[in-house]
Amino acid sequence: MFTDYVKIIAKAGNGGNGAISFRREKYVAAGGPDGGDGGKGGNIYFEVDPDSNTLIDFRYNKKFKAENGKNGEGAHKYGKSGEDLYIKVPIGTIVRDAKTNKVLADLSHEGQKELILAGGRGGKGNSHFATSTRQAPRFAQDGEKGEEKELILELKLLADVGLIGFPNVGKSTFLSMTTSATPKIADYHFTTLEPNLGVVKTDYGDSFVIADIPGIIEGASEGTGLGLQFLRHIERTRLLLHVIDVSGSEGRNPVEDFHTINNELKQYSEKLSQRKQIIVANKIDVMQDEELYKELEKVARENNMEIYKISAATGQGISELIKHVSEVLKTLPKEDLIEVTDKKVYTLEDEDEYTIEKEDGKFVIKGEAVERIMRRVNIADNESLYYFQKSLDNLGVNQKLKEMGIKEGDLVVIDDYELEWED
Repeated sequence: MFTDYVKIIAKAGNGGNGAISFRREKYVAAGGPDGGDGGKGGNIYFEVDPDSNTLIDFRYNKKFKAENGKNGEGAHKYGKSGEDLYIKVPIGTIVRDAKTNKVLADLSHEGQKELILAGGRGGKGNSHFATSTRQAPRFAQDGEKGEEKELILELKLLADVGLIGFPNVGKSTFLSMTTSATPKIADYHFTTLEPNLGVVKTDYGDSFVIADIPGIIEGASEGTGLGLQFLRHIERTRLLLHVIDVSGSEGRNPVEDFHTINNELKQYSEKLSQRKQIIVANKIDVMQDEELYKELEKVARENNMEIYKISAATGQGISELIKHVSEVLKTLPKEDLIEVTDKKVYTLEDEDEYTIEKEDGKFVIKGEAVERIMRRVNIADNESLYYFQKSLDNLGVNQKLKEMGIKEGDLVVIDDYELEWED
C-alpha cells in the first residue's frame, strides 16, 4: 500500500523537577540547600530514512513521545536528561503543524535531520535560590512541559520529470518503455491508483527519475476523483511531460484535454502551472485524423511549448524525446520547492517580550518569558511566590501594570492562572 498523507500526535519529553533538599552532614550544624536540577526532556527529531518510500508505518502507530527528564536529587545531583526521539521518514516528507498548516520541515535531502519539538527544560533545585537573606529556600522549580503538536506528514515524490495527462492516454506504457518500472497496464481508466517511479538511463550515461502521476481529471484541483491526492506529487518535479492521446480512438479532443489539465494545474497552484512543460502527442501509430495533431501543434506554438510525436506502444519517437528531456533537465536548477514557514530562531530579546491587555476587567499577560515563570512556580509556597514577584519586577511587568492603572483587588491572568493584585 502506498501511503502519502497521515496525521500523528507527537510530544517532546517534560523537564524533570528541581529538588528541595538540605545538606545534612555530621559535625555540620546548619547544612545549606543542596537540591539538584531536573534533567531536560527529550527532543523529537525527524530524519530521512533512505530505505523507506512510504508512510505506511504511521497508519498504525500514531502517537510518539520522547522520554521525560529525571527529577533532581539532593547533594546537587542533576537529573538525567530524557533520551531524544528520532522519527524516520522517507525522503520527500513534509512535516506540517496540523493546527496552523505551517510547514515545519521539508525533508528532501539524504541524511537530513530536523528538530521539530523541543523537550522542556529541567527545573532548578533549591540550591539556586539561596541568598544572603534567604539562606534556606524551601522551594524549587518544576520542569517545563515538552512541546506537543498534532502533525501532518505529507510525502511528495522526488522525481525530476512528472508524467501528467488524462487516464488511459499512455503514461504507464511510456514509463514501462523508458524505465525498468513495471506499472500495471490495462485498457480502462484509472488502472494506475498510485504513483509509479522509474529511472531513465540515456545512451550518454545520464539518468533522471520520472514519475507517472495518476488521477488528474477535470475537477481534480477541487478534490474530484483522486486529484488532490496526487497533484501534490507534481510540485516536486522540475519538468512536466504532458501526455495527450492524439489517436482519436476514444473520441477525445487533444486541444480540450490540454486546456482542461492545465486549468487544473493552475487552480491547484499558480507556480505549478508555470513549470516547464513539453507536450507529448502519443498513439501516433493509430492516429485516425491528422488534423487533431495539427490543432494541438498550433496550441503548442501559441503557448511557446515544444511538442514531440511518439508511440509509447511501439517506441517510435521515444529516444529523441528522452535525449531532449535529458538536455532540458541540465538547464533546470534543483531547488527546494516547499517553503518552510515556521522556523524562527529565537533570541533572548524575543524571550523577554510580553504583552498586557485588559479584557473583561482583567489584566491578561502573554509572553514566553512570563508564562514560563508562571508554569514553574509553586503557588502554594510563599517563598516561591516571592521569587515569582521578583522575576516579574525584573521584566518590568509590575511597573507596566501600575502604568495601566491596576488597583488593589484587580485580577491578573497569566497562563490560565488568575492572581489577585495587592499593593
